[in-house]
Amino acid sequence: MTEHISRVDPDVFTRYLERTRWFGGKGRPFTIASVRRIGALPRTSQDSADVVIDLVEVAYDDAEGGSEVYQVPMAFYEHPEARLDHAFIGWWEEPDRGWVHAYDALHDRESMYCWLAAFDRAAREAGGNLTDESGLRFHRIGEHELDLDAHSTLFSGEQSNSSVAFGEDALMKVFRKITPGVNPDISVHDVLTRTGSDHIARLYGWLDWVDEDEDTTVQLAMLQEFLRTASDGWDLALASVRNLYAEADIHAHEAGGDFAAEAERLGVALREVHDVLAEHFPVDRLDAAAVAELADAMDARLAAALDVVPELAQHAEALRTAYGRLRGLGEVEVQQIHGDLHLGQTLRTSLGWKIVDFEGEPAKPLVERLKPDSRWRDVAGMLRSFDYVPHVVERQFAEDQPDGAGQRAYRAEEWAHRNRNHFLSAYAGGELSDAQQVLLEAYVADKAVYETVYETRNRPTWVGIPLEAVARIGAA
Repeated sequence: MTEHISRVDPDVFTRYLERTRWFGGKGRPFTIASVRRIGALPRTSQDSADVVIDLVEVAYDDAEGGSEVYQVPMAFYEHPEARLDHAFIGWWEEPDRGWVHAYDALHDRESMYCWLAAFDRAAREAGGNLTDESGLRFHRIGEHELDLDAHSTLFSGEQSNSSVAFGEDALMKVFRKITPGVNPDISVHDVLTRTGSDHIARLYGWLDWVDEDEDTTVQLAMLQEFLRTASDGWDLALASVRNLYAEADIHAHEAGGDFAAEAERLGVALREVHDVLAEHFPVDRLDAAAVAELADAMDARLAAALDVVPELAQHAEALRTAYGRLRGLGEVEVQQIHGDLHLGQTLRTSLGWKIVDFEGEPAKPLVERLKPDSRWRDVAGMLRSFDYVPHVVERQFAEDQPDGAGQRAYRAEEWAHRNRNHFLSAYAGGELSDAQQVLLEAYVADKAVYETVYETRNRPTWVGIPLEAVARIGAA
């Protein structure tokens, strides 16, 4: 049985969570409901810090209510460590350790070595599994030899998880928001790695914990190939548009930074990933009643969005017509998909495109992220991403170069149209069937409606981007 901590002032974790990037409850009133010690990492030397993992349960005090559990790995030092002042959590008395100074372990290279060494040991254990008495289990797959001399570097830009690179060798993602059960980021990478897919960063292993009290398994972290020299797909697309805008009076296909060939390669990569997932995960067919529920859910999201984005009202009938055509399909095939696909979830390497982060949409409950869905949801997400790219650059240019706005707007639509078409044609391998067209249109509409709400609440000056897409649906 794991230890439930009661000696630590809950305000210590409240202050800590409020200043992290990955805490999803910012702006909401909450209290710390419980703190649970689930285990300690194997020590690598007699002088190394104690590294423990706590699960902190947060209870929200607003009308929405509910609770969430967050993973907090900590390094305990007897004395203050000035080099870790930025990662200080608090100090208190531990039952078996005395007074400790606690720091976020992911900022501490000495502590991160404990993770790396444990994964290395797991590779030499029977079945590639290393388990301790607390229930922490390190799993390894494949034959990759880890570089134990590599220094750890914590990435600073992530919003929902934390990633640490070990030199140029490996990357570990620590899941911060914890839900019992299978994390699709691990299960999908596991399958794609074992089948030899060229379109992902290979999985090296993962860490989970067996909760004997609840008879469940909680997945805590994954270790995978570090694609150090890869270029972010979103950044590459932005660069293509900037190149187009910098050259006067030329069309998108004439620009030196034309992106269409890359869009095609990305379409092929996504199709091949979907095909592998269909071979190794269950494929099902939604019957007429389930398809109607899918369309009803889109209708409900539109109804809620109308309260937030009044400009949607003039397009509501056309959107409902698109959802109605979906309802009329009768059956829809569903399978394991990415679930949150956009250009920011892709990396371009010298060997081709890689797709990353198969965790699904972070805001959705895990049970929903595990449900099979139509592969056209992923396609729709990528098409919307292609639409955003030139409009984002267009707004950046408008601030510095207000002249030529009309020309840039024309080029923006030309770039987006060209790359959407090249991506879609490559993915589909030809013309879409009528049913595929109906599915894609409904998913694009649903995504664009979601974007109008997001932009209205977060970047009101950008709401015109998805509204233009909604208008195109109405004009089709």
